[in-house]
Amino acid sequence: MKADLHLHTTASDGRLEPEALVRLAIEKGLDTIAITDHDTIDGVVTALAVAKNLPLLTVIPGVEINTDAPHSEVHVLGYFIDYTDRNLAISLHHLRDSRKDRAQKMIVKLGDLGMKIDWQRVQELAQGGSIGRPHIAKALLEKGYVSSERQAFDNYIGRNGPAYVEREKLLPVEAVRLIIGAKGLPVLAHPANIDNLDELIIELKAAGLVGIEVYYGEYSAGTVDAMLKVAHRYNLIPTGGTDYHAFGHSTEIMIGQALSPSKSVESLFALANK
Repeated sequence: MKADLHLHTTASDGRLEPEALVRLAIEKGLDTIAITDHDTIDGVVTALAVAKNLPLLTVIPGVEINTDAPHSEVHVLGYFIDYTDRNLAISLHHLRDSRKDRAQKMIVKLGDLGMKIDWQRVQELAQGGSIGRPHIAKALLEKGYVSSERQAFDNYIGRNGPAYVEREKLLPVEAVRLIIGAKGLPVLAHPANIDNLDELIIELKAAGLVGIEVYYGEYSAGTVDAMLKVAHRYNLIPTGGTDYHAFGHSTEIMIGQALSPSKSVESLFALANK
């Protein structure tokens, strides 16, 4: 089984429409994918509808919820969510509104630094999806203020940058509970750089965490091994995915280059079908 369980579409900050992403997954020979856009499920319905007529691919409805923790940001993936759940929809809508407010404040800060970008252009780049920092980075690149989107993050809008703005977020344990409330399976995303990881996992597992992303696109073999030990220590399902956005960077990890083990995918399906 070839399963990439961390993919983004234009519903958040990815560059491919859900239909295009599904077709690319098939082209790459994948059997299973999860649509995990940031704080939105808007891309899920389209992806499921397209995949319904393409029996070679299973699409897991998912989400990636951005949360806050001391000194770091924690992302929680939700798999097999009920994307019609009203409480989930309301909560995610609220989070997306906070993204808009944050983006507008960042634009003001960038303007104070002499880098003028238009809010309207950032909205256009988001294509109606959830607005994120990659859209601001692209607007900065278009204006010639930076030589790459990565430089925009490193120098200006990253966590320690002069134009960085915090936004309203859930706590990690709140995200886990929200996912469980929508009948989903919560998995901790790209955990290697999280402060006090063991302490966090103990808290999240008590709330219902079932897995941890071990085989992440950007991880070295050593990091994968370390995270696998964490998964075993806490009896969590070790999942994997590329976190693919289709940014087009020469260094971007392509869809399908980081996969979940077949046994892990089978375990997720078993839990989802309980």
